[in-house]
Amino acid sequence: MTSVANTAGRGQPAGADPLLVATWQQLMGLVLEQRFRWSEVAGELGVTQAGLRALLAIDPNQPQSMRELAKALNCDPSYITAMIDDLEHAGLAARQPSLSDRRVKTVVLTPRGIAALRTARDGLLAPPPQLAQLSRTQQQQLAQLLRQGLNLSSEPE
Repeated sequence: MTSVANTAGRGQPAGADPLLVATWQQLMGLVLEQRFRWSEVAGELGVTQAGLRALLAIDPNQPQSMRELAKALNCDPSYITAMIDDLEHAGLAARQPSLSDRRVKTVVLTPRGIAALRTARDGLLAPPPQLAQLSRTQQQQLAQLLRQGLNLSSEPE
C-alpha cells in the first residue's frame, strides 16, 4: 500500500483521535494507490486517461454542451475538445448540434460508450479488494460510519 507521510499537526481538527488520524492516513494511502487503475482502465477502453475522465463526466441520459463539460471537469474549453476527440476516435461518444441552439455542440455517448462507462465505473469506482475481505456485516458497518461521517443520507444511491 502507498504510504502517506505523517502530517501530524497540519490541517487536523482539534481533538482528532490519534487512531483516527493514523487510520485516515492509511485510508488515503489506499485511495492514492488506486490511481494506477486509471491507466489500466483507460488502456482497456482504448482511450487516454484524460478521455476516461471525460467519459466519467458525461451523463448518458442528458447530453451536455462542450462548455458544460469543461466547467464540470474544471478545465479549459479548448482542452475538452481533445478529450472528446479521444472518445470519438474510440467510438465512445459523438458530437451533435444542440436541439435548442445548433451553434452549440453537445456530447452524447454511443451505445459502445454507454457500455464503456459501465466498464469504467466498475473498474474505478468499485471498492478495492482489501475492503472486500471484510465480512458483509463489517462492510455495512464501515459504509454506515463513513456515510455518517460524511453527512450523507443513510440510503445508498
